Amino acid sequence: MQPPKLLVITREYLKPGKMGSTHEKAEGAFVRAFERAKWPTHYLAMDSLSGKSRSLFLTGYDSFAGWEKDALAVQKDAQLSAALEHAAAADADLLDSTDGHALLYRDEYSLRPGVDLPHMRYFEISLYHVKPGHEKDWDEIVKMVKEAYEKAVPDVHWATYESLYGGPSGTYVVINPIKSGAEIDKDLASDKDFESAMGEDGMKRLGELSAAAIDSSESNLFVLNPRMSYVGEDWIKADDFWKPKPMGMPGVMKKKPAEKEKAPAAQ
Repeated sequence: MQPPKLLVITREYLKPGKMGSTHEKAEGAFVRAFERAKWPTHYLAMDSLSGKSRSLFLTGYDSFAGWEKDALAVQKDAQLSAALEHAAAADADLLDSTDGHALLYRDEYSLRPGVDLPHMRYFEISLYHVKPGHEKDWDEIVKMVKEAYEKAVPDVHWATYESLYGGPSGTYVVINPIKSGAEIDKDLASDKDFESAMGEDGMKRLGELSAAAIDSSESNLFVLNPRMSYVGEDWIKADDFWKPKPMGMPGVMKKKPAEKEKAPAAQ
């Protein structure tokens, strides 16, 4: 599965104590609305395991024209629009703030980006802000890193996007889908292989370029949430992780069947 050319991300920053089942129930209203409409555009939801308490919603498109077409179609569907507005009103009570971003895929900065997404469970997302005028340094950094990983670590993969709207110019978003915690441990253990492939001079050069070109960097880990994601039937067939059991309603207890009255004993 190849990365979409355009990635639209909505971030919801949650109020304290509103993460988990409370937010899942609110977001479930959006999922049910799209399911009833049999909407063709799908999205992935994930929750933060590091950094501020937040949820991310990722939708992929082939182009900005495709994004526009989808948005206009939602507006024209009165029933779907009403359901989404109702769900948004309920969800708003849980949120501290929201923001949105539009990212453009950069294949030349990506490595083995085609992955089996339905079987992934985590996303490692790293942000790099490149200083103005240091684009050539950034090109060299990525080229060096890619060559070393291609040579020494055959399982590493990532997709790189450039922020077009919603973030500072020169921001690159590197997304690494991960199957399990064990895979994270494996990736960390491969650092020595990467350094060996780079060599002492290469590591020195990489450090110099990074210091000159990269203004800031940050990595965070997110766990995919099937209850808040709207995925296609092909994903559900590939892995039933994407069709979780419905959550029970809190505070509802099943009544015991009434006992039959016993006939009075014969006198």
